[in-house]
Amino acid sequence: MAMVKAKDVVSHNPVVVFSKSYCPFCVSVKKLLQQVGASFKAIELDIESDGNEIQSALAEWTGHRTVPNVFIGGKHIGGCDSTTALHQQGKLVPLLTEAGAVGKSSA
Repeated sequence: MAMVKAKDVVSHNPVVVFSKSYCPFCVSVKKLLQQVGASFKAIELDIESDGNEIQSALAEWTGHRTVPNVFIGGKHIGGCDSTTALHQQGKLVPLLTEAGAVGKSSA
């Protein structure tokens, strides 16, 4: 069920951050997404009753067991380092815009 739930959340939200509320890397990614004006769904695995099962399902699905585990537009992005690197390369906001998570700026 955890795999079904994880895939369902990812397919119904432009941006999903599988997170743990106390994790500094998770906090950093969520803060970055807020700073760029992205709407996202955070699933706090330490609070969800089936958080451990979801985390195991994510490891099986993505090969990435650690949090944060970030998805944009249904694609697995990775963790804090990957998300931050995308931002530094100027690729994060275009990805978020394409996914519909940030409003397109009017030129």
